[in-house]
Amino acid sequence: MMTMDLQERVSEFLQLKMSHMSTSDRITASRKAKNLILELNEIYKVKKDQKIMDTMKKITEVKRKVEKRLNGRITV
Repeated sequence: MMTMDLQERVSEFLQLKMSHMSTSDRITASRKAKNLILELNEIYKVKKDQKIMDTMKKITEVKRKVEKRLNGRITV
């Protein structure tokens, strides 16, 4: 399955507080999420473990929330 280092980084990322983040923190979180997803995807290609897919989905959900706030809301 996942290495201990990767598991720790994933759990650390998922426990981050998303409120009151600066723009810089949001950019960093988005990049970290992308890297984690890419690493997990490489493992998933070999193992085809559903737990890994579920983890990738959770990270993607958090990443979308961060990026939505980062890009702002367009009002007309």
